[in-house]
Order: sequence, then C-alpha cells, then structure tokens
Amino acid sequence: MAASTDPDVRLLQALADPIRLTIVRELAGQPEVCACDFASCCDVTQPTISHHLKVLREAGVIEGERRGTWIFYRLLPEAATRLERISSMLSKGAEAVEGAGSPLPPAGRRMLPILPA
Repeated sequence: MAASTDPDVRLLQALADPIRLTIVRELAGQPEVCACDFASCCDVTQPTISHHLKVLREAGVIEGERRGTWIFYRLLPEAATRLERISSMLSKGAEAVEGAGSPLPPAGRRMLPILPA
C-alpha cells in the first residue's frame, strides 16, 4: 500500500497503533516527556519506542527537542486541532444519520415496501 499524502489519513494511521496511542496519551498529560521514559510506560524496548516516535513525528503529531544526550517530546497543537476537526465532522455525520429517522438496510440488501394485507 502506498503512503498517503492526506495529512488526516497520516494522523489517524499514526494514532491507530496501541503503542503510539499510549505515547500520545502520556504526552497529553504532561507538557513534555523524555524519550527515555516511554520504554517503561509502554513496556517495549528503546528501539521500538524510537520507531514509534519517528512515525508520530513524521505524521505531525509530536516534535522533539534535544537537550544534551536526551530528547524531550511534546504534542503539537496542530495535531489536536486536526483531531478536533475530524471529530466534529464525524459528530455532524452521526447526527444527520440519527435525524434521518429510518434505519439503513443491511449492506447489499434493499428494503421492500410493506403492502397492505
């Protein structure tokens, strides 16, 4: 599968992995976190953490700042804004479906009219 250029797709793909979602949740509760602290919260090795941090950086979810031998990561506000926009679109779509009043037929089937007896 080719890599998507759509930033929303890349954002959602980056967050779809349980380890990356754990990293983002950890960052959401603090202004910044040292890369060395993620291995214990995620229960994986440092090389695995480095890979997941790279994916999150490339998707525009986080940024890192080197301080000596350590790198400290923080969430990017733009990623939160994009997630809020996506969530808002999904909520509006769900409200429209709920307001339609009639259920959708199962996939691949059509609803037949009810005829009087």
